[in-house]
Amino acid sequence: MLPSILKKVAQTHGSSVAYLTADGEAITYKQLDHYSEEIAAWMRFKGIREGSVVALCLPSQIEYILSYLAVAKLGAVTAGVNPRFTAAERKNILKLLRPDLVVTAHDWDQGIQDEWHVEYIRFAEQTTDLMIENRRKDPAIEVLPPDPDRPVCICFTSGSTGEPKGAWFKNRQLQAISDLDTGGAWGGSGHRYASTEFAHVGVMTKLPWLLASAGTTHLLDKWRAESVLRLIHDYRIPAVSAIAPQVALMLRVENLSRFDFSSVQAIVTGGASASPDLVAAGREIFGAPWSIRYSSTESGGVGLGTALDAKQEEALHSVGRPRQGVKASIRNNEGQLLPDGEIGEIWMRSNAVMSGYWNDEKSTDEVIVNGWLRTGDLAIVDDSGCFRLAGRIKEMFIRGGYNIFPLEVESVISEHKQVEEVVVVPREDEVMGEIGVAVVVPSDPKSPPTLESIQNHAKNSLASYKVPEAISIVSMLPRNSSDKIDRREIQKREKR
Repeated sequence: MLPSILKKVAQTHGSSVAYLTADGEAITYKQLDHYSEEIAAWMRFKGIREGSVVALCLPSQIEYILSYLAVAKLGAVTAGVNPRFTAAERKNILKLLRPDLVVTAHDWDQGIQDEWHVEYIRFAEQTTDLMIENRRKDPAIEVLPPDPDRPVCICFTSGSTGEPKGAWFKNRQLQAISDLDTGGAWGGSGHRYASTEFAHVGVMTKLPWLLASAGTTHLLDKWRAESVLRLIHDYRIPAVSAIAPQVALMLRVENLSRFDFSSVQAIVTGGASASPDLVAAGREIFGAPWSIRYSSTESGGVGLGTALDAKQEEALHSVGRPRQGVKASIRNNEGQLLPDGEIGEIWMRSNAVMSGYWNDEKSTDEVIVNGWLRTGDLAIVDDSGCFRLAGRIKEMFIRGGYNIFPLEVESVISEHKQVEEVVVVPREDEVMGEIGVAVVVPSDPKSPPTLESIQNHAKNSLASYKVPEAISIVSMLPRNSSDKIDRREIQKREKR
């Protein structure tokens, strides 16, 4: 699928810029096709064939995209390894993958063992020199026949509730994602910026429609709020694409009035919850509607979302409804459907759901049941049919016999005017078994909220047993390699 789309775009929009670096170096779609063809020839010389597994331990630069495309042209499988993983995580991931080839570069190879076939690349300052040492002339790569069941990529989960697992996808799922995901409409053939690491499901499974749009993707040496705002201003980018904490950082940039946001038609966020106050502020500053997306690596990055024309209740307090082509339901531990208003696990079904976890049949069987994906996330469906998250199954704790769902409590506390961010975690208690601790990043470090003020605020919306009984003030919350809050680390710190 990827090779045919690239070939078509190279023929029709060959001179259009596909990627533009922060230093102003550009690569066209014609160059993207030509260079990846030569890299494919080099990889074939190194023994890569249809069905081989190639791990990319590289930063999110043009070299990553070229390598991914080259692997696809050989009918092999690309496994993206998040460059933010630790050496230990990288080592464990490679042990799980058992790759035929690891492509990396100096300073990005920590944790890679001698047991693997490793090839190094050198980063080039000019487009014409991109991976010049890893390209072979006159490649004559055989065009493989279409095969919807050919594995294409492996995307690793963030590991927020355990060790990262490799969700793998075939051509048919990438096609389904292109058909289901309307996100490709934002930016069209214009400009956009890379908001996630390339190893993320948001790039690995969605590269087909990103290429098909023939648009220009701007690369960032490092994500910085002001740099992204400058790109939106300079290139009239139509969508603010980010996770909620990134939008919060954008809104903190000084003198926002110097930027022109009149091109922005939508704010689209996923991967982290957005507080009602943040959504309201973002909509006001950018002058555009905000759509909150809910999905996962396993779902192919496609799931639920709030409508851009949603009413206040949906826009501020839910993750919306299943998107076109997606089915979702709330079920109990036995997989039975629950009535609206009861908390249970979200099950999803679509043609975009992963084939399974790579080399992990046991975990695959646990999460895919008769074609349905068990997400591990808890939610309720309200009277309007919108889904409201209540947290992860593994995050739930029990206080005095009552189940506490942290996200439910956090949603209320986040509306406290002195709270910037909050996470609720359990702490052992001799009487109640466990109690809730509100770990708070204050809006103003000089004036943090007190436990009493948090409790008084929460009691207006929550049963008394759900209200936190301890508070911890911190300057920031730890995050993992996917910028999700690292609850395990917080709970470890708060354990007494």
